[in-house]
Amino acid sequence: MNRQPLIAHIPALRRYARALTGDAWACDDLVQDTLERACAKWRLWLAGSDLRAWLFTIMHNLYVSQVRLRVRQGDLAHPLDLSELDQEPAAPASGADSAIDLQRCLLRLPEEQRAVLLLVTLEDLSYAEVAKITGVPVGTVMSRLSRARSRLQELMDISADPPARGSVAATESVTPPLRRLK
Repeated sequence: MNRQPLIAHIPALRRYARALTGDAWACDDLVQDTLERACAKWRLWLAGSDLRAWLFTIMHNLYVSQVRLRVRQGDLAHPLDLSELDQEPAAPASGADSAIDLQRCLLRLPEEQRAVLLLVTLEDLSYAEVAKITGVPVGTVMSRLSRARSRLQELMDISADPPARGSVAATESVTPPLRRLK
């Protein structure tokens, strides 16, 4: 088995895993699991077919399986919805505010929308490739992408322009600002 083509895709796998999980440790574990599965199932890859799409399919399926397992085991009996939290961590006062807000907003998207958005925008895959990876029709990919972009824009607008404190809108419709936890 020639490992060179596999190694070339590790940075892209890490980017996608990090965006999916939102956690460096979980990202590394997911990439490791993906590479182990790819090596174990190498004979199933068809030479000449898209190795990148095959690896992303493996990663996507592993991630979905891990989430389902955690739900069954009770670790995520009720997946955390950040919009339901009373308080969220405040963003640090620095130039990294928008990057932190983007990551926070990405994690607030439903998993299937986030996966499609990341594969199309971050990994620059075609709709057909994303459809193959996620196992849904191209029309569903386009629909999820559209909803993800719209929702992400709404979330980013809310985090960028919070109303003045004390106003009715500020207390009812906007999530509290992030605060830094040590």
